[in-house]
Amino acid sequence: MSFFSVPLSGLTAAQEQLQSVSNNLANINTDGYKDQTVSFSDIFFQAGTTNGSGDPLQTGVGTKVASTNGDFTEGNLSPTGIASNMALQGDGFFITQQSDGLNEYTRAGDFTANSSGELVTPGGDLVLGYGAEAGIVSASGPLQPLQVGSSAVAPAAPTTTFNITANLQSSAAVGATASTTFTGYDSLGTPHIFTVQYTKTGSNAWSYNISLPAADTGGPGTSTTVASGNLVFSNTGQLTAPTGTVSGIAVSPLVDGAAPMNMTWNLDDNSGNPTITQVDNPSATSYTSQNGYASGSLLSYAVQPDGTIEGTFSNGKSLALGQVAIAKFANLQGLSRSGNNSFEETAASGLPVVGVAGTGGRGTVVGGSVEQSNVDIAAEFAKMIVAQQAYQANAKSVTTFDQISQTTIAMKT
Repeated sequence: MSFFSVPLSGLTAAQEQLQSVSNNLANINTDGYKDQTVSFSDIFFQAGTTNGSGDPLQTGVGTKVASTNGDFTEGNLSPTGIASNMALQGDGFFITQQSDGLNEYTRAGDFTANSSGELVTPGGDLVLGYGAEAGIVSASGPLQPLQVGSSAVAPAAPTTTFNITANLQSSAAVGATASTTFTGYDSLGTPHIFTVQYTKTGSNAWSYNISLPAADTGGPGTSTTVASGNLVFSNTGQLTAPTGTVSGIAVSPLVDGAAPMNMTWNLDDNSGNPTITQVDNPSATSYTSQNGYASGSLLSYAVQPDGTIEGTFSNGKSLALGQVAIAKFANLQGLSRSGNNSFEETAASGLPVVGVAGTGGRGTVVGGSVEQSNVDIAAEFAKMIVAQQAYQANAKSVTTFDQISQTTIAMKT
């Protein structure tokens, strides 16, 4: 009898709902999981007949699954303290790449680093983003795996400017000397000890000589002079000549094969006041600085709100290692769940619009955290009770139809 199909469709529908609820509850602790709800629609059979008013006579023939809708509201963020972990606060998905080269999309940011130092999901898929060259991210470049391993190196930078804050004793005898030393770096990051020696040549007048060990240049003797000149002071102890800078301080060749060094001595502070003075206090250097540094190895990293992975290196420098890319979709319900906390694009979802976190309506990245499942256990239990009652009611209909069938058969006998 065809009427058995009606309650059977109800049983199937209730079973689908119970399966959805069970799956949601099973994933209550799954990072980035999005709750799913089953929606149903009725089925009507058009008999082709009408009543006296011309209204169609229709009889319902059951129910069917109309859609499975995902709840893409944001889950609670849970701090983990793990640098590679990330959570999205707002819209968007992280982009991952499978071993076959296909891209998937996820909200689960429980990432780690593989043996090659690449950022990966727990399943081994690569996390994609924009690469960095010498600490500069190119967000217009192609997506690529993000490198966060200890093999990352901050390149050396040669010294091009240096500053000295010092006083030369005004009452010193002609011929008296004083000196300042500072460390500069060549293009390979090799340190060189520079010595600036001051010699009093007269009233309010000193000469200077800048040198470094001869072993650094392969020259004769014990030191190599790279610059020399004179310093003139006013009767109030202020440097009057030279002013501003001393340029053209060149060091070449260097025995380690580095490029020639070309340095400038900044004689003023940020306010334009000379940093070399001559007053009647003992000659002394209070401060030196220069802008070069050696290469450094990666010590740690942290993810910034815009997705930039900022590395801290042993040379004290902070450089960008890369930037996580974020994808948005026009129709979230069109995404296909592929397992492992991931989604795939479909014709219904539209193509992903990829960009930087915090732009174009994309959410921001919270480093050292993960997004928890957005399953509401109370709501799921409520749905479970409804599905259970629906199953029982349809089962009762099957039992009733069976009794009717038995009665009908009995009438024939």
